[in-house]
Amino acid sequence: MFIVGLTGGVGSGKSTVAAMFAEHGVPIIDMDILARELVQPGQVALSEIRQHFGPDVVASDGSLDRQRLRELVFTDPVRRRQLEAILHPRIRNEVIQRIKSLDYPYVMVVIPLLVESKQNDLIHHVLVIDVPEDVQIQRTMLRDSVDADLVGTIMSAQATRQQRLEIAQDVIENTGGLDTLRRLVTTLHRKYLMLANSSSGADDTLLIR
Repeated sequence: MFIVGLTGGVGSGKSTVAAMFAEHGVPIIDMDILARELVQPGQVALSEIRQHFGPDVVASDGSLDRQRLRELVFTDPVRRRQLEAILHPRIRNEVIQRIKSLDYPYVMVVIPLLVESKQNDLIHHVLVIDVPEDVQIQRTMLRDSVDADLVGTIMSAQATRQQRLEIAQDVIENTGGLDTLRRLVTTLHRKYLMLANSSSGADDTLLIR
């Protein structure tokens, strides 16, 4: 199966683009969604997070206090790496298992931290959603009800815009309206179907079996 990795910085519009590909019937595996599933009450990962980061990261209803955890990990690189060590292997394994169960010419895996986590071996083709940094800040502040300082801290912990663009085979500049975005997605969807159906569309050594 041909595997497209979709990535982009915080506030770039990854979820919106993924939803538009899903409208074409493309299977979407979102690592952020998998991460949320893995930290539901009762999950082993949540227990490990509590052990490493303390009881304050768990809310009174037993769920993960994502805001508190975010404040901890994005201001402390060591803690961020601890969290990644807990979640990344589990997320990766779940991605591989879900890909194996799919029957479609290609699948899109949303990997927000593709550059940082160096998981290029999971995919064949990289699609980057790109916006100017000021747009990232504005959108994230509005979406998450956080201040500019926290957004800046999050962005500084991520790969730079240039680093993401350097690994891209395709780039969507998400600065237009939804109609424009939908047209771009439709064009790329047709391209990925062609790549998936082409014998030269993927490197067999990279296929997950």
